[in-house]
Amino acid sequence: QVQLVESGGGLVQAGGSLRLSCTASGFAFSLYVMNWYRQAPGKERELVAAISSGSITYYADSMKGRFTISRDNGKYTVTLQMNSLKPEDTAVYYCNARRPVGGNEYWGQGTQVTVSS
Repeated sequence: QVQLVESGGGLVQAGGSLRLSCTASGFAFSLYVMNWYRQAPGKERELVAAISSGSITYYADSMKGRFTISRDNGKYTVTLQMNSLKPEDTAVYYCNARRPVGGNEYWGQGTQVTVSS
């Protein structure tokens, strides 16, 4: 059974930090690109950061320099370190796994991040 379980969300003041974790099971984790998406109320889901199986990273422009994505293929985990958080970072954050070949894709249930001003 495929599972992506996020943890680490919560309430933080502006300027603070949070570390999100996603633990995967049920699929060949090392073959998948791992992504973090977020969705704020009334807005479309957007890509925050991505990391390839070889740990090549991508960040959306507004996250560059503040967020860091990493993965541990041995532990089937992907993390998102979020620093210098802003109220506009408030959203539900989702872990996503996408296989480049074959197109399999999986989603976690999401974790709420709330940044107060």
